Amino acid sequence: MDKQEGFSLDKIGSYLKRGDTAITIGLFGTVLLLVMPLPSALLDTLLAASIGSALLILLMIVYVKEPSEFSGFPTILLALTLFRLGLNVASTKLILLEGYAGRVIESFGEFVVGNNYLVGTVVFLILVAINFMVITKGSGRIAEVAARFTLDAMPGKQMAIDAELNAGIIDEVKATQRRMKIQKEADFYGAMDGASKFVRGDAAAGLLITAINVFGGIGIGMLQRGLSFGEALQTFTLLSIGDGLVSQIPALIISIAAGLLVTRTSEDSEDLGTQIGKQFSAYPRALGMLAVLLGVFAIIPGMPTIPFLLMSGLFAGAMFGAKKMVAQREKEEAELEASEGGAGGAYAGGGEGGAAAEDENKPVPADFEKLIEIDVFALEIGYNLLGLADKAQGGDLLERVTGSRKTMASELGIIVPPISVRDNMELDSNEYRFLLHNKEVARGEVVPNRWMAMNVSGSEVQLNGVPTVEPVFGIEAVWIDEDEKKNAELNGFSVVDASTVLVTHLSEALKNNASHLLGRQDVQKLIDHVQENHPALVSELLPDMLSLGTIHRVLQNLLRENITILNLTLILEAMGDFAHISKNPDDLSEYVRRRIGEFFVPQYESEKGTLKALTMDPRLEQLLLTKIQRTNTDYTLSLDPQLAQFLLRELAIKANDMIENG
Repeated sequence: MDKQEGFSLDKIGSYLKRGDTAITIGLFGTVLLLVMPLPSALLDTLLAASIGSALLILLMIVYVKEPSEFSGFPTILLALTLFRLGLNVASTKLILLEGYAGRVIESFGEFVVGNNYLVGTVVFLILVAINFMVITKGSGRIAEVAARFTLDAMPGKQMAIDAELNAGIIDEVKATQRRMKIQKEADFYGAMDGASKFVRGDAAAGLLITAINVFGGIGIGMLQRGLSFGEALQTFTLLSIGDGLVSQIPALIISIAAGLLVTRTSEDSEDLGTQIGKQFSAYPRALGMLAVLLGVFAIIPGMPTIPFLLMSGLFAGAMFGAKKMVAQREKEEAELEASEGGAGGAYAGGGEGGAAAEDENKPVPADFEKLIEIDVFALEIGYNLLGLADKAQGGDLLERVTGSRKTMASELGIIVPPISVRDNMELDSNEYRFLLHNKEVARGEVVPNRWMAMNVSGSEVQLNGVPTVEPVFGIEAVWIDEDEKKNAELNGFSVVDASTVLVTHLSEALKNNASHLLGRQDVQKLIDHVQENHPALVSELLPDMLSLGTIHRVLQNLLRENITILNLTLILEAMGDFAHISKNPDDLSEYVRRRIGEFFVPQYESEKGTLKALTMDPRLEQLLLTKIQRTNTDYTLSLDPQLAQFLLRELAIKANDMIENG
């Protein structure tokens, strides 16, 4: 029996440790305060708990390091407001029914205001004015502005996180943590904006309840208890004022706590006392000047000397303490810099400590910064091809590269970043390669001072030269010299120089990798350009309907399928029309492609109004549909190896047949 009873008590204790159980009991008890009579002794205990909880909240806010850490404050504020109002109702019933509401209220009525109901009325009204007109109104306004600024800054903060993630500065875990922190701040300040209204309502309700208690008590005392007007006024006004003070003091403390919380700024994750102490101690001269000014007040005739001298000495001592703290802080920073510099010098100098110490304070050269920069797109050429890029030797490669960038802008609607052209001694002398974010995406070979003759007409003539293959279209070709060029042209060969071959290959590589060339910042520039003529479109779309990242993904999907984004206005309008259906970039890409299809399909027509296409058997389409797997961020096609090999083989055969037939 004892074991069973012990087990039951432990079980009850474990339930009480759970937060949801405590909250449920507290809310239910608050409801009971509104309807059930309360003994005066229990009311004293609950009033003391109300004052204690308000002080606890104030102390927690002083020691919290960031405002958003105390995200439960708006809910706690609501709960404490309801608790105080419940106590007001319970105390009102005791005052009006028994003319006595416990020792706490009686003490506030007698001791705090000297048993004078007129003084008590004035003190009570002053507290209400301070709470309602100063603290609550100011903190409410700050909470409103903070909520607005926090919500307005969210898109920029998220873009910064995405930029750092794309640049590799942070990983996905860190990015997720920062996004959660931003969302937490937005939720917190939004809730604080609404919670401040509870504080204002609490102050107004306290004033109204006290007035009702006074007039109701006078009426009950005179009509039901047979008291004179003076006796009823003295008795019930003191009790009502005491009750109002007991309620307003915790309300005032909570209002101060709310004001402290919304006016806090996150600074090095420190508590409020440490922040303010550091800021005041950073300016010892201000403390010294204050001590001097207070000393001047002390010697002015008619002024009380001792209080001003006492305060002057206090701030003079604070000045000397602040000076010591500043000196200590500077010493610690110097030691830290010296230790870091010493470690770096020992590593870099290899024993030459003097040289390391001299270089320690020099700025990092710009050449070192270039070592960590990676070009978006680069062209590397072998030694023998340097003449193609040298204007002194008649080379026009750089101008033609710029022309390729202009062509990409006019055809695909993207601004290609500057292309770096540099030599690479590790390549063969006639070889070149294209790098995308320092990764090779294509490679080829050209022969300077020679011509590439491509047999596009099916001629049977054999040219004198070096056989090769055109790098873009895979056409059989021959590198010929100037003497053979005329013969090749007469026999239907297409003849181009080495620079044209390289630039044609470059243009094709840029088109194939257009989706990777378009970055978030590039998308922002394109949207800014659209906004100049269509501000309503951009303001509707960003940031409420879609994020910049989603628009970026959609544009990348279109470019990946060789669809121009030149009609960016139409694309953005289509995104806005379908954003309410789905915000998945792949879904939006499908909707946008259908909407703008009439503008890019003509480029695939073999003749006006005729589009020749290769279609699949409906049964094969149904089979492929069953293999599509959708995730939160992407679509994947999961095929077994045999089916994939069959599709690739058959599609290659059919595509080659269509190409040969024009």
